[in-house]
Amino acid sequence: MTDGVATTPALQVSGLVKRYGGRTAVDGLDLGLAADSILALLGPNGAGKTTTVEICEGFLTPDAGSVRVLGLDPIADNDALRRRVGVMLQGGGAYPGARAEEMLRLCAAYSADPIDPRWLLDVLGLAESARTPFRRLSGGQQQRLSLACAIVGRPELVFLDEPTAGLDAHARILVWELIDRLRSDGVSVLLTTHLMDEAEELADNVVIIDNGRVVASGTPADLTSRGAENELRFSAPRGLDMSLLLLALPEDYLCTETAPGSYLVRGPVTPQVLATVTAWCAKIDVLATDLRVETRSLSDVFLDLTGRALRS
Repeated sequence: MTDGVATTPALQVSGLVKRYGGRTAVDGLDLGLAADSILALLGPNGAGKTTTVEICEGFLTPDAGSVRVLGLDPIADNDALRRRVGVMLQGGGAYPGARAEEMLRLCAAYSADPIDPRWLLDVLGLAESARTPFRRLSGGQQQRLSLACAIVGRPELVFLDEPTAGLDAHARILVWELIDRLRSDGVSVLLTTHLMDEAEELADNVVIIDNGRVVASGTPADLTSRGAENELRFSAPRGLDMSLLLLALPEDYLCTETAPGSYLVRGPVTPQVLATVTAWCAKIDVLATDLRVETRSLSDVFLDLTGRALRS
């Protein structure tokens, strides 16, 4: 809600079901994408991600449930949505013989107020390939051109299917910066990715699905903190009496010397706990070094929930 006015969600999916013969690909799925935010949709291969996104894009018809994209039905209101939504397909979706700049200008022609294609090519490192046919671009260049085609029309909502797949580290950072700028400019983004660091870096919220159902959702910080015993590790002279530190900490913490001179404090690591540990070390005139907080990663959460690696 902004200034007392309710904001329509960019995407709202309720009770979504899609079957292929006797197989249920999407089974009562719910998810929502707030305006001006980024949602990462994660799941192992075959979890129902692509089917869900293609229904939201208006390419597939659901068997049950409701989908609203910018408040509209993606099937019944498809023509109206085409001017407001950008789609990046994993396979590229470009004409093989079209030159990079030609393809981007064709996409821009469908918009009343497109981004300058030459500027976009330059930002994405494609200016020198402007006259290269799509089929002769490298895989990474094709990915970046597909992203450019998805956003050149200044969409209100953009669907990005693995936008950095196959990109080197430098190109990936360029794309991340561009996606972050989209959000800053008020564009909503639904992102599917197999890269956990990408989801943690970009997403305001994450939805993990498996077997067509949501198994977890929340901010990256929420998901990595649920049920996790965070750990504080530090180095100091060997033989410290950790029972004395334990007395200074809240109940249910564990303090131990795991190896000579290496110490572990296990429990939720808050700023107060960190301050308590460093103050205790100072009180006994000990310099603690190499302090580090270790928590569960999003990859850990994903594996716990699905039991599978992303590309199993």
